[in-house]
Order: sequence, then structure tokens, then C-alpha cells
Amino acid sequence: MSYKILSKRQLNKLTFAMQIEAREIVTNAQAGHFVMIRTHQQGERIPLTIADAQGDRITVIFKVVGDTTSKLSQLEVGDVVYEIIGPLGHPFAMPKIQTLCVIAGGVGCAIGYPIAKQYMQKGVDVTFIAGFKDESEIFYEQEYHQVSNQRIITVEQPSEKYVQGNVVDALNHILKTQNVDVIFAIGSLPMMKAITNIGEHHQILTVVSLNPIMVDGIGMCGGCRVNVGGQAHFACVDGPEFDGRLVDFDALIARNQAYDYRWK
Repeated sequence: MSYKILSKRQLNKLTFAMQIEAREIVTNAQAGHFVMIRTHQQGERIPLTIADAQGDRITVIFKVVGDTTSKLSQLEVGDVVYEIIGPLGHPFAMPKIQTLCVIAGGVGCAIGYPIAKQYMQKGVDVTFIAGFKDESEIFYEQEYHQVSNQRIITVEQPSEKYVQGNVVDALNHILKTQNVDVIFAIGSLPMMKAITNIGEHHQILTVVSLNPIMVDGIGMCGGCRVNVGGQAHFACVDGPEFDGRLVDFDALIARNQAYDYRWK
């Protein structure tokens, strides 16, 4: 099977969007699904969310943080990715709702985007809150306008154009004047924990998309084990979306700190 790169777009200094030919994956892809990608035969597999799936191609968005994402960023249009497995995981699915608040931090916006798009198309009133460290990291700004009724972009650094602060501040502001049926959150674990606590305080279901260490994507390695509702689950096959109220965030944060060099 050939997985040819059909387009490549640099979104900021370290973040890229790629459209890759993968017709058999498009057929079954839904918002919330992800794929495992291997750039070359001896390479490692990494999980990437399917940001979009149309025609014969999927779109993946990734940030260069290690060897594999660095190698992927160096590929050009016409090059071939060695292997793509998917779609994997469970798609995001909710019963009939009227309002949805999608909250995403940094490259997590690649996961929030298809969720917002799917529910906007269903007629749900969608608020999209995207958080970045500074203006240089912002990407997909126009796309957020297309998939939401209201969008807020926050930056931690002073800005004349965007809201200074973080996504937690923005959510608190929204909840002062608006009713929200469900919150969907994706970002750092401390951020998702904070968002879940706010949702629980307001009696709003908060669904979080977890991204622990993942090796094979099919539940065999056990690397993505998470404690949900007092039981062990695997994010790759049981998730990656879970009821945030049931997630043991403290245990997951400690686990990530033990295995992820970026925390050290």
C-alpha cells in the first residue's frame, strides 16, 4: 500500500500539516480517530490524530518534538510514508446535545478541530477555545471560524489581537453567561484536569482526549494504560476519549513524568 504525501504546509516554526493518500482509511475515519504512522521500515510508530478525511486523503497535524516527527517533517510532496495503520480508537460520539465547548491547547487543536467540525455540521452550537503560548504558535485560525459559532484564541504573552490568558480563564468567562451541555478538552494533563474540575463544579460532562505513551496502538504493549473509574484502560483501544470525572489525572501525570523525556 502506498501512502504518498499529497500536500505539506508549515503552520508555524515546528508544526506541520500533511495530506497523505490513504483511501482505505478515509472510508471508515470519524472525528476522534487516530492513526499510527511509521516513516521508514526501521522507524518507530507514532500516533497522530486524523484532523480531516476527505476523498482519498487524510490530514495529519504534528509538532516536531522527537526523531520521528523530525523525519516526517523532512519529507516532501511526492515522498511516501512507509506505514499507516488506522483508523484506531473510538470516534467521539455524544447523544443529542445543543451546545458543545471544544477546548484545545497548542497542537491539541488538531484534535479539537475535527470534533468541532463534526458537531457544527450536526447543527450543534459550538464554541471553540484555542490556547497558545504566544502569537507565533497560532495555527488554523481561519479554520476555527469555519467550524464554530464562537471562537476564542488565548495567548499567555501580552497581545493586542488575542485574549491574554489561558483556556481555563476563557472557559470560566464563557460559563458566566452561556449554557454548555458538554465540554471536550484536549491539551496538557494539568489543563485537562483543571477543565474537568470546572465542568464538575458546573455539573457539565467533560470529555477528555488522553495522549499517554503509545507504542503499537492496538492494546498489546500496555504503554497507554490509564486508570479510569478505578479500572485499567488502554487509551488506544478504549479511548482516547474518556469521561474526565473518572480519570486519575495524578497517576497519569506521574506515569508520563517517568517515561517522557520532555518532562525532565
